[in-house]
Amino acid sequence: MVRQNIKVAVDAVVFGYKDKALHVLLIKRDIEPFKDSWALPGGLVLENESLENAVERELKEETNVTADYLEQLYSFGKPGRDPRNRVVSITYFGLVKPEHHNIKADTDANDVAWFDINELPVLAFDHATILDIAKKRLRNKLTYEPIGFDLLADKFLFSDLEKLYMTILDKQIDRRNFRKKILSFGILEELKEKISEGRGRPANLFKFNQKQYFKLKEEGFLFDIK
Repeated sequence: MVRQNIKVAVDAVVFGYKDKALHVLLIKRDIEPFKDSWALPGGLVLENESLENAVERELKEETNVTADYLEQLYSFGKPGRDPRNRVVSITYFGLVKPEHHNIKADTDANDVAWFDINELPVLAFDHATILDIAKKRLRNKLTYEPIGFDLLADKFLFSDLEKLYMTILDKQIDRRNFRKKILSFGILEELKEKISEGRGRPANLFKFNQKQYFKLKEEGFLFDIK
């Protein structure tokens, strides 16, 4: 009989969009190994706990954040990834609006902060690898599902949506064609409210019509910006 001594953990890659840049939520570890190093929020799954409940609990305990959007990303189980034990981590990918959350470190974390994904510290364990895979998932998903609206404020300028896509996809887009295509979907509402972008005439704000999107999706609507 083969005996196993494998522990199961969960880790969360939580993205937020702030200061016109994509950020990821990190904690500073308060325990060994990698004490005082930055890492993804996470921890071991309790005996009578589901994976979903575990990642929500760890995220809330260590960062005081409840994710607006959360899905399973990938499993990581390479031997030696945790120097203490053989640990398999089920990772999750989440999106939040940073302005909606008052982040606060607790339990195994002594600090928590948002980091620009282009200005990251050295990460503990194999968390740099996990983050790279999460970024790829985000870029791919952005082209076939309107998850970008989970990152923007409830009301936003169309130029903010353009900037978001260019930032995450890490490339320039044809702004005229992008605007034409997004508006053709009928899932954006142009509001009467206006705001100045710093030059020229004030521009109208927009908001995402989630109800209309799900109605269209049930009818076979395909969101595709490739």
